[in-house]
Amino acid sequence: MTTLPDAKLYIDGQLRDATGGRTFDVISPWTGEVAGKAADATAEDVEAAIVAARRAFDDTDWSTNKEKRFALVKKYRELFEANRSRLGDLAVHEAGAAQGAIDKAHVSMALNGWDDYLAVFDKVQWEKDYGNKDAFGFTSHRIAVHEPVGVVAAITPWNVPLYVNIGKVVAALLAGCTVILKPAPDTPGMGAIFGELAKEAGFPDGVINVVFGSDPAQAGEMLVHDPRVDLISFTGSTAVGKRIMEQGAPTLKRVFLELGGKSAKIVLDDAPNFAMEVAMTMLVFHAGQGCAVQSRLLVPESRYEEAKAILKGGYTNFGDNWGDVTNPEHIMGPVVSKKQMERVLGYIQLGKDEGATLLHGGSARPDKGNGFFVEPTVFVDVTNDMRIAQEEIFGPVLVVIPFKDDEDAIRIANESSYGLSGGVSSGDHDRAMKVAKRIRTGSVSVNNGMCIAGDIPFGGYKASGIGREWGVEGIEEFLETKMIAYPVKA
Repeated sequence: MTTLPDAKLYIDGQLRDATGGRTFDVISPWTGEVAGKAADATAEDVEAAIVAARRAFDDTDWSTNKEKRFALVKKYRELFEANRSRLGDLAVHEAGAAQGAIDKAHVSMALNGWDDYLAVFDKVQWEKDYGNKDAFGFTSHRIAVHEPVGVVAAITPWNVPLYVNIGKVVAALLAGCTVILKPAPDTPGMGAIFGELAKEAGFPDGVINVVFGSDPAQAGEMLVHDPRVDLISFTGSTAVGKRIMEQGAPTLKRVFLELGGKSAKIVLDDAPNFAMEVAMTMLVFHAGQGCAVQSRLLVPESRYEEAKAILKGGYTNFGDNWGDVTNPEHIMGPVVSKKQMERVLGYIQLGKDEGATLLHGGSARPDKGNGFFVEPTVFVDVTNDMRIAQEEIFGPVLVVIPFKDDEDAIRIANESSYGLSGGVSSGDHDRAMKVAKRIRTGSVSVNNGMCIAGDIPFGGYKASGIGREWGVEGIEEFLETKMIAYPVKA
């Protein structure tokens, strides 16, 4: 197994160890063994990052020099391209990505999203003219100026770390903010590389800072509490998102939250290729560790037994074609950690206890190695009030729920605290669109349309979050609006 380079902090333009030389082990999801070492940031290190980011925003031209920002972010992108192979190694050995997943969400999709940010940058509206208005006996001319919000703390998860890091860091930099990136303890190297390549690109000191540590909460809580940090951009669980809102309230912290999901795919009775639509929902890519995965499959009662048979055959045919770190065709590996494996297995037991029928899978797979392997799993005879249908499992566990008609399908899809993504399949486009428009969720794929991409906004309703990432809207999340008015001479 590959040994990863030591992950170092990046603070005020310097790659450095943690204060006191503290480190922690990075554990490979494939082997359960140490794959590398990472600096274990102290409170002193986080404080230094905040001071550096604040100074760089307040005392340099970073926030006002758009041309300089764009040129450096473009050069930064080129350096990431030159390190594509290393990015793949980090995705595999930190996040547990299978080889076949690297050229999808883990690396290629992430870098393509960076390109999309660069492509839409000239569409950001920095000023808007509101024209003249007569009031109180004179005429005023009004303009809106959109300015960077300030210091941004980007707190990111372990599941697709490069993708999420780019979504936050690149948008904030293009907007003119300074950034403190705080990646998850499981994937510090995918954060550390942002510091290494920032130094190589020549960013001004303090514009980009990277801190991480063994404690998943310490640095994040410092950033949330500190009044010198203007905005928190967080991707992760809904429970932590609520805590960030609560702890940020005393300083009226602006927050962007991309949280959990329990997205539903609705396959209507007239889907032109019913078998394919059902089989495509098999939850195997990256072991189901995605916030927008469609983990609830809704099928009509009239075709429920047919759907069960399709899934039984699909999972049987998938078989053991997963979990080999050397196989370039495998798209599923382990879950990220022992803790996550125990969580997923706990939900599988819960599904059994709730009375759902285990159609396939349901076990840990130590025969795959000493890492954290859970086999692809699907439950049928599920009702939407079961916890396995309502709570985010974040593992390779699909639940299948029958519905009576379109109205019932919409009701089931919407009876969730989440609203991040979803899908509708039908041979009638107008019918599918009517259903899609009534689902309370941030993105919907109709007949497998691509509703998640770097040039369009992504985010959720309800407990799935606040705000939007990617596209022009993703950059605008990091801007403030200032109105200026002045009298017009007669």
